[in-house]
Amino acid sequence: MEHFRQLEVPLKPADYRSDIEPTWCPGCGDFSVVAACTKAFSELKLPPENIVQVSGIGCSSRAPLFMKSYSVHTLHGRALPVAVGIKLANPDLTVIVQTGDGDLFSIGSGHNPHAARRNLDITVICMDNQIYGLTKNQVSPTSREGLYGSLTPYGTIDKPLSPIATMLSFGATFVAQTYSGNPKHMTEVIKQGIVHRGFSFINVISPCPTFNKIDTFKYYKSRTKDINKDMGHDPSDYAKALELAFHDHDHYYDPNAPVPIGIFYKKETETYHDRVNAVKARYGAVDEPTPELIQSFVDACKPKAI
Repeated sequence: MEHFRQLEVPLKPADYRSDIEPTWCPGCGDFSVVAACTKAFSELKLPPENIVQVSGIGCSSRAPLFMKSYSVHTLHGRALPVAVGIKLANPDLTVIVQTGDGDLFSIGSGHNPHAARRNLDITVICMDNQIYGLTKNQVSPTSREGLYGSLTPYGTIDKPLSPIATMLSFGATFVAQTYSGNPKHMTEVIKQGIVHRGFSFINVISPCPTFNKIDTFKYYKSRTKDINKDMGHDPSDYAKALELAFHDHDHYYDPNAPVPIGIFYKKETETYHDRVNAVKARYGAVDEPTPELIQSFVDACKPKAI
């Protein structure tokens, strides 16, 4: 865990809560995500001033407001590039993206492959409720086929996107799925995602009780199955992880199919900053520019006489 700072004396989870009260609908799964995050921060002894949480637009993107850390509320779908910029500017920070299925996999989808394949050391937590809640009931990329919404009165005809399979194919080195109805499992997965050196993606199944009346807590309670504990899945097996991911939405079509939760894939490998540091060492780059270096740059930029 040498890639992030830790407190000598841990804070309580409540110490990571801000004075702002959540404004989500009663029964929203996102309440549990905030509780799991603050518990994970406490158990990892993270200094609040060293955490930066970045979000886009949507119900899920309000999460950083309710926690005590630095945060940036960005434009719709733009949380990832801002988080990447923060991590590049200050690698010592613990950078976490709080996002949703619409924000990340619709308007923000173009940023995902590049952040993942570069293996930047950031953690992405996607609260997946299979619906656009903030804009009042539109289907999202992860909605089940046939789900009704304000713009799909006859039910969506689109096939659902698998967040797990998508991020695995993009090269994320930590890919997991958890469920907001299982706080203990969710806290542990978030902790492992933060500890992992590299790009961590965590899909949190987080039911919306207001607009999605099918994919509810009652629906998921009897269907979730831990792929590590109950199925013996080895997270180092990439091929098996992909196989499991492609069956992620079987439960949409088969009432007897389980909803897989757990760590699908985990690989320790060099991060983007490892490669940056290797280039800097090769060419003798310095972290802090000297006055002489700055002057040489200024001189080089001066227009030359013709």
